[in-house]
Amino acid sequence: MAAKGSKFQPEKYSSWPVDGFAGATITWWERKRKQFMLPAIEQLLLLQERDRKILQLQADLQAIGPQRQAIRARAERTRGELEAVKHQLKQIESDRKKLELEAQAKQQLIDRYSLQQFQTKKNEEYRALAHEIETCKAEIVKLEDQQLALMEQAEAVQKQSLDAARRAEETKRETDQQLSDLDERERNLQRHLAEMTNGRDQLAAQVDGDVLPRYERLRKSKGERVVVGVEHGACGGCHMRLPTQIVVTCLGAQEVVTCPNCGRLLYYAPGMDLVVAE
Repeated sequence: MAAKGSKFQPEKYSSWPVDGFAGATITWWERKRKQFMLPAIEQLLLLQERDRKILQLQADLQAIGPQRQAIRARAERTRGELEAVKHQLKQIESDRKKLELEAQAKQQLIDRYSLQQFQTKKNEEYRALAHEIETCKAEIVKLEDQQLALMEQAEAVQKQSLDAARRAEETKRETDQQLSDLDERERNLQRHLAEMTNGRDQLAAQVDGDVLPRYERLRKSKGERVVVGVEHGACGGCHMRLPTQIVVTCLGAQEVVTCPNCGRLLYYAPGMDLVVAE
């Protein structure tokens, strides 16, 4: 590891004469900047970019299932709301029918008590029957009031039912379209993933046989960032400062260089800042 505070200074390296220009010189660093990247690194970068796209496509495909469930859940909620309102409406009608039957039963009692009044010869029985008739009439009034309240409640719930039915229909149209779009997106992703996967085999076949196994091993442990650039004298993966000799070797572009800290494969490309950050 380079000493703390040290900087890699390319200008320290010897200058070479530039062919065809008397007296003009070019530093070793400048000459190396003009060289092409190591072919193995170029191939690995292409493969890494393909792997990155494959991972993204796989992640997008994995997200389809939860998205589909969320859409269906939304439609199910609106259907549930509609069913709940319908159930409430049926319950109100059932309760009203019960009250109506109770009122009819009370009226039948009144008719029977009236007949018994007509048939009795005893004043005491007559008065008792009259009391029962008045009690039944009072109960009928209460039952009718309860029926009226339920009818008013049913009218309000009926409006809620219509609104819930409208929302459910709108939601169904929206979710059907969303599910259709999602199905089409899934098919496109699957097709694209198949193309990317097939193309990867071709890219991998072009990578040097000694380098490819290293890349594949690192990919399992490091994820999608295996081949990284050198920036400010540090590894672009673990961001640890690199020894000067490692940076110089990357500049030379003659061999595949490994970060001594994380094991990632390093490269340098024109435009990267080699000056070590303070």
